[in-house]
Amino acid sequence: MMDNSYLVGSAAITRRVQPVQSLLRLGLMLLMFLTLSSGVTFAQEASVSGKVVDAASQGLPGVTVSVKGTTRGTNTDASGNFKINAASNAVLTFSYVGFLTKEIAVGNQSVVNVTLAEDSKTLSEVVVVGYGTQKAKDATGGVVALGPKDFNKGVITSPEQLLQGRAAGIQVTPASGEPGAGINIQIRGTSSIRSNNNPLYVIDGVPLSGDDVSAGGFDLGAGSSSARNPLNFLNPNDIENISVLKDASAAAIYGARGSNGVVLITTKRGKSGQQTLNFSSSVSVASVARKYDLLDGAAFRAGLVKAGGTLDATTDGGANTDWQAAIERTAITHNQNLSFGGGNDNTRYFFSLGYQDQQGVIKTSALQRTTARVNASHELFNDKVVLDLSLTTSGVQNRYVPNGDNAGYQGSIIGAALQANPTYPIYGGVLGDDKNVKESGGFFTPGGDFRNPVGILNLYNDRDNVARTLGTLSATWRIIDGLSAKINFGIDNAASTRWTNIDKRLAGFNDTYTPTASSPGGRAIIQNRANASQLVEYTLNYNKKIGVGSLDLLGGFSYQKFTRNSSYIDAKRFTVNTDQFLYTDNLGAVENNGAQKAYTGGSDASQNELQSYFGRANYNIQDKYLFTATVRVDGSSKFGLNNKYGTFPSLAAAWRLSNESFVPKSIFNDLKLRASWGITGNQEFPGGVSRIIFASNSDGSQTQQNNPNPNIKWEQTTQFSGGVDFSILNGRLAGTVDYFNKAASDQLFQVIYPQPTNATYKWINLPGIIRNSGVEVGLIFQAVQKPTFGWEVNYNMTFLKNNVESLGGNIIPTGNINGQGLSGAYAQTIRAGSPIYSFYLPTFAGFDDQGNAIYPNDAAFALQGSPIPTFTAGLTNNFTFGKFSASIFLNAATGFKIYNNTANALFTKGALKNGRNVTVAAANSTEGTLNAPEVSTAFLEKGDFLRLSNASLAYRFNLPQGSFAKNLQLSLTGQNLFLITSYTGIDPEVNTNKSRDGVPSRGIDYAAFPTARTFTFGINVGF
Repeated sequence: MMDNSYLVGSAAITRRVQPVQSLLRLGLMLLMFLTLSSGVTFAQEASVSGKVVDAASQGLPGVTVSVKGTTRGTNTDASGNFKINAASNAVLTFSYVGFLTKEIAVGNQSVVNVTLAEDSKTLSEVVVVGYGTQKAKDATGGVVALGPKDFNKGVITSPEQLLQGRAAGIQVTPASGEPGAGINIQIRGTSSIRSNNNPLYVIDGVPLSGDDVSAGGFDLGAGSSSARNPLNFLNPNDIENISVLKDASAAAIYGARGSNGVVLITTKRGKSGQQTLNFSSSVSVASVARKYDLLDGAAFRAGLVKAGGTLDATTDGGANTDWQAAIERTAITHNQNLSFGGGNDNTRYFFSLGYQDQQGVIKTSALQRTTARVNASHELFNDKVVLDLSLTTSGVQNRYVPNGDNAGYQGSIIGAALQANPTYPIYGGVLGDDKNVKESGGFFTPGGDFRNPVGILNLYNDRDNVARTLGTLSATWRIIDGLSAKINFGIDNAASTRWTNIDKRLAGFNDTYTPTASSPGGRAIIQNRANASQLVEYTLNYNKKIGVGSLDLLGGFSYQKFTRNSSYIDAKRFTVNTDQFLYTDNLGAVENNGAQKAYTGGSDASQNELQSYFGRANYNIQDKYLFTATVRVDGSSKFGLNNKYGTFPSLAAAWRLSNESFVPKSIFNDLKLRASWGITGNQEFPGGVSRIIFASNSDGSQTQQNNPNPNIKWEQTTQFSGGVDFSILNGRLAGTVDYFNKAASDQLFQVIYPQPTNATYKWINLPGIIRNSGVEVGLIFQAVQKPTFGWEVNYNMTFLKNNVESLGGNIIPTGNINGQGLSGAYAQTIRAGSPIYSFYLPTFAGFDDQGNAIYPNDAAFALQGSPIPTFTAGLTNNFTFGKFSASIFLNAATGFKIYNNTANALFTKGALKNGRNVTVAAANSTEGTLNAPEVSTAFLEKGDFLRLSNASLAYRFNLPQGSFAKNLQLSLTGQNLFLITSYTGIDPEVNTNKSRDGVPSRGIDYAAFPTARTFTFGINVGF
């Protein structure tokens, strides 16, 4: 018997489905109508299949195959085969990492076979080496190359900031957050005691001297300050490529200047057949990223009483002032760049103009830069002769705030703001008209040791102008096939003037006296500096196939001369108010009572020369076995009379295993082993020390300054490196792993003699070894390769060990610590058995019942840590999705310490009792008011951090044919977006100059200019 219930149910279902089927039929008819009305595109679509191979006819798996102008796409399989639906009028696009993108019209083809060519640009042009270029796949030495795609984005003042965190083995540490501040960059560790350990910079073939091109600040009551970064003259938008030569094989071509690595900067040039006009503009908004947690007015009053202080009219001004906020601001930066380039087969040109106006997050601090560039190439006599010109000129205007590196207990502008009594008002009191104090300049000044931070900013005017021109003109003669000769002329001229003007109403900044009505104050200093270098080079290059391989020979001669001149005039005790004019505009307006000199001044000049011979041979056997030999002989006027010339050789070899038959190509797209050894030098010390140097006295006599050393020579660094380059997963994952071991000897050192003696100092070569060893890893992973979405991951990390193995029994102190009661104190010692610039300090074990510090072992000094990170890393994620692109960059460092001189000098219970502000933590500590804040581990902190350094989002418009522009892009960039660290200062990436007797320090923070969090909105238009 049939189940009628089922039939009833089925019929019911059928009745309910019929209306839905009717709607589906209607929808299908509508879709067919729209398809037919839109043309025959879909009607003519057909299946297209094929295979994608490389030049060796090997199938390429993972190639992206897409229909141009649509979101339709697929990937080739393991053998390089693909299948996709496309119309006859469609264009197929084939793209693959490391190969040139290719487009093919479908037409009537049902089978499309494609051969992709290797991207020669990624394989050769981007890797710049000394005196030429080299294919990346043929490199035998440690070279890392970065282009605009890899650079940090946002407000960039100098080229080093483009590299920060982006490559293994390269550590970039800014001195502070001040616009244009100096930057320390170490490549594979720190090797030199006396010099700054910065690499040699070569811009468009011109090696720079590395000298400061602007004057540092005098100590006028707020400590002395370092000069601005000498590389600020270069417009980052003009840079095409930065190559860093890390190992001795790569750097030995620069001989006596290569021991700290070499940074080669290549600027943009015009391209044949392409005429481009590009304009970019951006505006940035910056604010202080982190602040100290100081007491407000109410908490200060309570804390003062609790600390045993007296709350009266002297200590309570009745206000509630946030002095940090009073000197800080939301800083605005404008940046505009215009470039034009193009050319033909014979002539290529590139012109650019750039302007940057950057405000600092501390009021009145600023940097303005104007740059112009001309790069051109022209070929003559049927391409036999090529003329190349690279010329840039710039003007940089700096505005400084009085924030010295070694200010006394009253502090510089930052120190004054941190310790200023929060109950004091900004305006009113001693100076100016109390009824109109703000307009008349009446800043609250109760006397004593209080410095009004806002008054400092308004009554201290310090600025400079730096003009610099860098240029090269070269001619290359292609004599015969494979043989060419080149002559290169280069100049680098820089001139600067710094004007420092201190209003006589600003107490405490006028040398050692306080101005009064009968003895006026005020001070004006004008400093001039001029640096110049001239370069002449001749090179001969020969390239020819010999036997089973190809030989590339380079030989050359180089001569470079450096000159430096400086002068200053210092005037004191002005008789007029500065609001009438700046003292620096009228130095004659000073008193001269006979006992007080109105003016002092001085000048100096120096000159040194470098004459060099160099050669390099590359031999490539069947693209499997690669050999490089380099030698450079440097003769320098800086060296002693008995050591005028030094020889710096290197050897390197590489074995491309991926070209051997026993290496499976299904696993490795590329596999290469590298090894190198070489010797490089360092000559960064004053010239002429092999002769007696005299200084003139005010009475016309002369005093001997040095004991000459005719045996003085260069520092020498011997380095061994080994590495592997690989590419797997059909090119989606590529990377390098390197081991390095470098030993520096014959350290250049200035011995300071105790006075009185017949001389002040002597330069010597210290015995001993400073060794850096470690492992570098760099990885690039194409995580997703789709037509509508792409994800690329770049990661680098470095493990570093630094150790002073021996120093001839010498122990060298450095790292001066400043603050009240800390005269002569220091925190670092260089000695055998520990890393360079290590912290040797007493161990702090808390406070006793009376609040006094406890130091076990009778305050014995012991090794407490190193300022050099043992691990650094950078992680970049690049995304593309449709017309959007995004990038997120994080960097980190661990295994290092920071000495918090700011806390040591300012944030103590005794300072609170005496009416100066402190942090909340210091106010709530168990420290006693009579405790002496000795230099100890109480102020030594871990510097480990993780920072979201850079994040950007861009949108590129798809402009139709005939639009006003070829391309248009909008972007938003954030810098220093968050910081994870246990360090209680404002930033662990800081390096205040705390040198002692000329020996640099590392990892000390003293009231540093705060770092900023910045957001930049930009527009880029191409015509």
